[in-house]
Amino acid sequence: MAINGNSNIGQLELASQVTDRSFNREPFGFNHNLSTLDIFDLGSLGRLAEKYHGHEQDYFIASSASAPDEKFRATKPVNLELSEAFGSLKKNSIRILLKRPENHDPKFRKLLDGLTEQIIDQSGELKNDQILRLESAVFITSAATLTPFHFDPSAVFFCQIMGDKTYHLYSPTALTEPELEQFYFRGLIDIAQVELAKRDPKQEHVFQLSAGKGLHQPQNAPHWVETRGDISVSYSFFFETAGARKVSRTRGFNYYMSKAGAEPTPPGARPRLDAFKADAMGVWIPCRKTLSAVKAVTLGK
Repeated sequence: MAINGNSNIGQLELASQVTDRSFNREPFGFNHNLSTLDIFDLGSLGRLAEKYHGHEQDYFIASSASAPDEKFRATKPVNLELSEAFGSLKKNSIRILLKRPENHDPKFRKLLDGLTEQIIDQSGELKNDQILRLESAVFITSAATLTPFHFDPSAVFFCQIMGDKTYHLYSPTALTEPELEQFYFRGLIDIAQVELAKRDPKQEHVFQLSAGKGLHQPQNAPHWVETRGDISVSYSFFFETAGARKVSRTRGFNYYMSKAGAEPTPPGARPRLDAFKADAMGVWIPCRKTLSAVKAVTLGK
């Protein structure tokens, strides 16, 4: 798909064969025109931030990590209001995350829906699946900041709008099943941290991002990010499908099986058993069943 010349419409330049082959399996890069949209200039983003007043759960302010393997929640707190943080981007080392801008500005809702439609049009897999959770985020960061190593439980499309970033992204297969099970048994949708030193360097993809460049980050693809010489603005949108949630719940079930002394088969090895595990976790997560109850079922007792 070629990017058209209409700067009022967000467009991604995606090759259907690449999307079909690599979506949610391997990282890949693409071009986009989001850096030409007025909603992403700093003045517009400052006005967007004003709409977050009273919605503290929808934004996050942090300082730079000191190293890629620093604990995600261990970075020094930034004791500034959101508007003050915007004004301090050139003075301090600050990372600002505006969550779910589509809930605060209809222009971002239109952008999110339009970009998602483009992805679905390019992916035969998504046309036959259902999106259960769809959100976006805007990242505004000072120069020379670092986001530590972690992974996200969603398929992500990341677009660089302003400034330069180096994005260190690993294939999802860089994580082991026990690492994933440890995260998914709780039914979480937040970020998760794993040890960088345990990754295979051969599975690292390094993307040099500037305005108009983007990448696809599969679900569970661990990564860390460097902002380089100036203020950076990035936009990402991410979603969870019914198929992906089924796999996540299968891993959650496998966690309990491992705790019960069994050796579970990984997702995909036995599809009918996967379906049972996912359905069972759909009941047990909200009901918070005990380990003994799960053990009785997994071991056939």
